[in-house]
Amino acid sequence: MKSTWFRTLILFAMFAVCAPSWAADKLVIKADEDEAVISKYLYGQFAEHLGHCIYGGLWVGEDSSIPNTRGIRDDVVTALKKLNIPVLRWPGGCFADEYHWRDGIGPRDQRPPMVNSHWGMVTEDNSFGTHEFLDLCEMLGCDPYISGNVGSGTVREMQQWVEYITHEAGGPMSNLRKENGREKPWKLPFFGVGNENWGCGGNMTPEFYADQYKRFATYVRNYSGNRVYKIACGANSFDYNWTEVLMREARRQMNGLSLHYYCGSGNDSRSATQFEEDDWFAQLKRALDLDTLITHQSAIMDKYDREKRVGLILDEWGAWHAVEPGTNPGFLFQQNSLRDALVAGLSLNIINQHAERVRMANIAQMVNVLQAMVLTQDEKMLVTPTYHVYEMYKVHQDAVLVPAELICRKYQYKDDSIPAANVSASKAKDGSLNITLCNLDPNQPIEMECEVRGFKTGSVSARVLTAGDITAHNTFDQPQAVEPAPFKDFKKTNDGLTLTLPSKSVVAIHITR
Repeated sequence: MKSTWFRTLILFAMFAVCAPSWAADKLVIKADEDEAVISKYLYGQFAEHLGHCIYGGLWVGEDSSIPNTRGIRDDVVTALKKLNIPVLRWPGGCFADEYHWRDGIGPRDQRPPMVNSHWGMVTEDNSFGTHEFLDLCEMLGCDPYISGNVGSGTVREMQQWVEYITHEAGGPMSNLRKENGREKPWKLPFFGVGNENWGCGGNMTPEFYADQYKRFATYVRNYSGNRVYKIACGANSFDYNWTEVLMREARRQMNGLSLHYYCGSGNDSRSATQFEEDDWFAQLKRALDLDTLITHQSAIMDKYDREKRVGLILDEWGAWHAVEPGTNPGFLFQQNSLRDALVAGLSLNIINQHAERVRMANIAQMVNVLQAMVLTQDEKMLVTPTYHVYEMYKVHQDAVLVPAELICRKYQYKDDSIPAANVSASKAKDGSLNITLCNLDPNQPIEMECEVRGFKTGSVSARVLTAGDITAHNTFDQPQAVEPAPFKDFKKTNDGLTLTLPSKSVVAIHITR
């Protein structure tokens, strides 16, 4: 009798240890508590003169057989407009600090060519320049964010570029703009004073760059009612000393401080589509490090700026894999799988949670480069799994962040683990509640209880992005292999919802009152 009781006790203990831990998964949405506004600019994009991002991706020229408007691809613009893109950063990236803007204005057949020494050593004809970029922004309905040349440029060159774009009338630069076909000035809300000046932008020390920043930024003028939000070059990932020096020495002259972080696929830069669970786990773990990075960088900024006047600008981020076989290694053309969709979803959830300090984020890059929204091949075009995440998450733009407390199991892989789920939530201007969730576990669903406080649940609708295999991706032969579908695996309760998140999925839930 005693031995039977003892064996029963042991079996019960074993069951408790091995029981599915999803039984304890719970999400509490505190809809009656408001936090920061999730700026629409957290959903920005980045387009550099790199590979086929500009030429062939966005720009084909007015004489192309590919349908275009003033040389800009119609199909790409149509697709991107569905994302409600708020801001677009250009011309770089490393390219920015070797770009001289005067080479990209005037009659296209008279523009001098240049060698793109950073990206493939190709010769560009400068047919896509300031006017074309700002025309693209107007087509997309987004704000321009221009990165100026500190590394190889001059103070006068930068000053005159801003004057050319924004000064209304009566000056030499506005007259030159009018000669080139643009009567009215453009609005230029954002201007970056250099890019990665710790590396490709000049290999500067933070002390030297801080002095250069203050010098250059002094001459980035506000013309004709235009107000420029000046962004200083910030740190490379976990370089906290750079942030310390810039905040100490130059915070009074800046509105924003940039930060770059690529979660990558490891030092060996593995394939974007041929990988195993080892690679899946490692990639998502590095992506989750974004939370630690932003937290520590924000703490340094808080030390010098308690009022959070200076915004943290995450103007380059995303996944970086090996280029596709047979392509120019300097063009950074990579495919985009379900794994990248999870990187996008969990990263955007993290960025949303830091909305009080992070004022802009620009994924790298918009077309044909790194973690792109769109891929093109001659006249063909497709949208990627990352594109679909941005479309699902656009409901967060300019919505109010609400606290989301998540208790969830771990996704255990070999001797390591990460949280299995990731979330953010917001209240939109129309009063609706939006919740975005990621299940990072590629093998197991998560059964979750979702309690919604301070919000009377009305109708509920949801969508899910997932696929049968972790390497699933869209190709030009199968462009719809990975795309959102209606999500029905939830039930309303008195307190909110119960739901089952499929393995390796991104879910967006929309709740009305």
